Amino acid sequence: MADDQHSTPVTPGRHRARGGTGGRRRKRPSTRRRATHITVWSVASVLILGGAGAGYLYYKLNGNLTGVDVNAALGADRPKNVDNGSMDILVLGSDSRAGKNAKYGKDEGTSRSDTAMIVHVYKGRKKASVVSIPRDTLIKRPSCEKDGKESPAVQEAMFNSAYEAGGPACTIKTVEDMSGIRMDHFLEVDFSGFQQLIDDLGGVDITTTEPIHDPKSHLDLEPGPHTLNGEQSLGLVRTRHGVGDGSDLGRIKLQQAFVKALLDQIKSVNLFGNPKKLYDLANTSTKALTTDSELASVNKLSGFAKSLQGIGSGNMKMTTLPVQYDPNDPARVLPMESKTKLIWKALRADQPIPKAATKGSAGDANDAGNVVK
Repeated sequence: MADDQHSTPVTPGRHRARGGTGGRRRKRPSTRRRATHITVWSVASVLILGGAGAGYLYYKLNGNLTGVDVNAALGADRPKNVDNGSMDILVLGSDSRAGKNAKYGKDEGTSRSDTAMIVHVYKGRKKASVVSIPRDTLIKRPSCEKDGKESPAVQEAMFNSAYEAGGPACTIKTVEDMSGIRMDHFLEVDFSGFQQLIDDLGGVDITTTEPIHDPKSHLDLEPGPHTLNGEQSLGLVRTRHGVGDGSDLGRIKLQQAFVKALLDQIKSVNLFGNPKKLYDLANTSTKALTTDSELASVNKLSGFAKSLQGIGSGNMKMTTLPVQYDPNDPARVLPMESKTKLIWKALRADQPIPKAATKGSAGDANDAGNVVK
């Protein structure tokens, strides 16, 4: 790709060396902590609140957690740590249809990361930037290992295929290769866990500005205020056909709007005044969550949470990786290299993402997020 404008024709079998910018990363701060969900930030924030308040059930909740030793899987060939006080977390939503998730589609024996967000927490833990990566983005995927077998590097593949090729470790490796930024942690939540979490919370209040009707995601909403249950919330963060142009970019905008609504909802609920709700949330969240091994305990998650309690929806900047539609396949998108470099450069320096980084991007132009308030 010659750059954002596609001056070089795109042909089958093309090779695009995208995103492999260098960069230094921070040393992990002495305390490390909370973040996000299947659309980001939110599930983990509930998990943390629940885990921190239910210490007497430590062993039960601790046993619910699943941890992945990312450091062992990735080895030393990663971006360097940078000691600037910031922190980066990769948040994944798996689209596996196995087990309880079977009702959301046919189980084909594989999983892909249906949702991927990089949460950059700035020094001081008072604000954050969230960068959503469209699942249909065509990227250069590095070689990965899964079940003892190597998946060779692919010059051009959909971003979400990295999870299928090597699980969360391969997705992290792909993100680090694209950005030059070392991920300090990752969090992953599945469909059924997300739905139950919302039900345990008592629903999430949103207002829709236009109707959303999508039988594929079991969503049927008229304009106006709604308290969404788990099934409806899952439908909202998964819908592609109910709003906008039917693309993944519109779905990302809805996810970002929902994350902010969920964060506000969590802060408005007196979890510690309702022990049963607190336990239900903690139990559901820890069962639904997979983390890196360094976060895979209630104590560590609780500490992770406490340093991030000052971050709310008002000081969280949501953006989407700058992309343009592939002229050879409108169902796929291509990174706008000069603009993505601006994002990665800003985050590596622990600086706000400049407006110029997203101006003109197909994701920035999509107004689907305005459907939800």
